[in-house]
Amino acid sequence: MSYTSYLLIDHIQIQDANTFSGPLTYGFPAISGFLGAVHALDRHLSAQQKQANQHHKVSLGGVGIISYKCNIQRYQPKLGADYCFSQTRNPLKKDGKVAAIIEEGKVQLTLSLVIEVKADRAIHRSLKKDPSDIQNRVYQQLFKQRMAGGSVTKIKTVQWFDSTDIPELTRALVPGFVLMDARADLVSITQDLQQRQPAATALDGLIEAVTLHHLPPNPKQGKKQWQTQTVKTGRGWLVPMPVGYQGIAEEYAPQQLAHCRCPEYPSHYVETVYSLGKWIFPYSIQDFTHIFWRYAKPQDNLYLITQTQHNI
Repeated sequence: MSYTSYLLIDHIQIQDANTFSGPLTYGFPAISGFLGAVHALDRHLSAQQKQANQHHKVSLGGVGIISYKCNIQRYQPKLGADYCFSQTRNPLKKDGKVAAIIEEGKVQLTLSLVIEVKADRAIHRSLKKDPSDIQNRVYQQLFKQRMAGGSVTKIKTVQWFDSTDIPELTRALVPGFVLMDARADLVSITQDLQQRQPAATALDGLIEAVTLHHLPPNPKQGKKQWQTQTVKTGRGWLVPMPVGYQGIAEEYAPQQLAHCRCPEYPSHYVETVYSLGKWIFPYSIQDFTHIFWRYAKPQDNLYLITQTQHNI
């Protein structure tokens, strides 16, 4: 039988993370950047356990993402102009000349991760008695690896919480905002849009969710100033985000695709799948177990990242 506890990686400061969350969106990094980092952390812990000949394994599961600061490295050339990303020319080439600029977007982050820890009964009791070993290993390893394309420069603390300590864990996340799946809001926005435009699709609904409608004054209604309307009103802090990939060709068997980064694994050409996310204050979440993002089982050429619950 598997028992679940939680690791809180509190106030991680990440330098120069990738602000491009997908081909069409930028801002907060993609969820896959954090799930990938936790997957690498899990593999490292498993390798340590194997090296120590431990028969009982601790594995890491879903990941909750809580943001505190998100400072995109950008500037505005002049008032009213579009923002541009701040670029750098580094490192120098072998001949000492300045390298060409490769456009990239960077963001400085402060966030926390809550990670599910699954173990058998004996290991769970051991962790409950003294979690310092796994806390120290996680703390040290995170400084050695990338997270969302950036470098971890500081971690406030790593704390272990039992499944009965949810109120204490929730308080530890304040005043951050938890990233939740808002797929239900995208469906609702699309359905409202289809009442006016029957041919509207989910992509139209996604675009509508990020659109501001500026309406001129209407003296008949007593409005003397321009009005701004958005479908997000009353729905919370909605943001577009990628939630996985859709296969667009047949899967290639291992060693079949030339110049592949990992030829020992199957390869697949994919495109990004988009949805809506929502930033929620921790105390507004009714069931804490619904905050965890995890990889869904691939089905119909879809490789998605989902949460347990879509409605909150």
